[in-house]
Amino acid sequence: MSGPAPSQLQSSPPATDRVAPPQERRRLSRPVAFASLAVVFVLFMAASSAPSPLYVVYQQQWHFSPTTLTTVFAVYVIGMIAALLVLGALSDHLGRRPVLLGAIALEAASMVLFLTAGDVGLLLIARLIQGIATGAAMTTLGAALSDLNPTHAPHRAGLVTGTAPTFGLGLGALGCGLLVEYGPHPTRLVYVLLLTALVVAGALLSALPETSLRRPGAARSLQPRLRIAPHLRADLLSLVPILIASWALGGLYLSLGPSVAVGLFGLSSHVVGGLVVTLLTGPAFLTALALRGWPVGRTLAVSATLLLVGTAVALTGVEEHSLTTAALGTAIAGVGFGGSALASFGTLARIARPAERSELLSVAFVISYLAFSIPAVIAGIAATHAGLKDTFVTYAATVAALCAVALLAQRLRATRASVVAGVPQA
Repeated sequence: MSGPAPSQLQSSPPATDRVAPPQERRRLSRPVAFASLAVVFVLFMAASSAPSPLYVVYQQQWHFSPTTLTTVFAVYVIGMIAALLVLGALSDHLGRRPVLLGAIALEAASMVLFLTAGDVGLLLIARLIQGIATGAAMTTLGAALSDLNPTHAPHRAGLVTGTAPTFGLGLGALGCGLLVEYGPHPTRLVYVLLLTALVVAGALLSALPETSLRRPGAARSLQPRLRIAPHLRADLLSLVPILIASWALGGLYLSLGPSVAVGLFGLSSHVVGGLVVTLLTGPAFLTALALRGWPVGRTLAVSATLLLVGTAVALTGVEEHSLTTAALGTAIAGVGFGGSALASFGTLARIARPAERSELLSVAFVISYLAFSIPAVIAGIAATHAGLKDTFVTYAATVAALCAVALLAQRLRATRASVVAGVPQA
């Protein structure tokens, strides 16, 4: 096509007076944008688990009970769930980039509060704000990754959405444990580093290409609700048992895991506190990478089995005061955790249409983090009154029962699918 006519050029306003349309602004390429979103996803999750090794330090400095400890843990989840309910669909209306930049700004504010915290009150506020920021970011990140998913790798967005939480949780806990044990200013340095990373992430995402067209209804989307498109409900319902079982186990390790290492096994190193979390999330991440080509049904069945076996082995280790057995069980359960996250979130990211992704992921994350937090808070209250060991044993036994239910649900789902497909049963 030829260029604009001279009359068109003369009627155009000076360049300095125009706002460049989106296509003229410098934006990241789609592959670079996808990789940047994956890194930011890991960053948010690492920041969310970084306080876990510090809970024992705060507890020693400020002399609070296990109930208070798990309250600090749970208030983060309250903020996250509130954000998922209120802000979960906002990026479908305003666009992905502005919601992500707002979430980064809130996360940075929480890091400043962590840096200045001198008592439990400010720590609670910091965790609440961090929860809101993470909730706003998670569904938007998942939706943006699906929007930018390369056509030659249709499962890549689901893989990142399924692995980033486990990898980030492990990285944040272990990294913080190392900094607390060997670095200066144990309750400050990790937050300085995270704040710096968030500033860099904000600068990077300001150049993110917008993948969701603005559409009306942003204010209406802020009404708290959990809405699932009818054609997605059966798929989500079949995943609920495995989501509850796996994330309830994760909540146990992130809230009370470091305390168990100190109180039951006498391991005072803060690195060990981080390793407790990483021993669960590290195998989870590696498993999700290894099983990414497996069929969803097989992945879910194997994951539920390993969650059950691993939790039972870890429970035996605690009962027999065997650190090796407890660690082995944690690693086995981590394999199940990773497989379930991969299959669950990978399935949801794949089946939803672009305008449905944020809402569907919001519902899935609400289910996951309710399972992540409510049992942990109950465990904290129980630990204050009944003791850490009895609480851990009861909690782990309950999770094992949930894993058995999840395994049964997957077998029933597979049977129904075979019947519908006309495959004869053995």
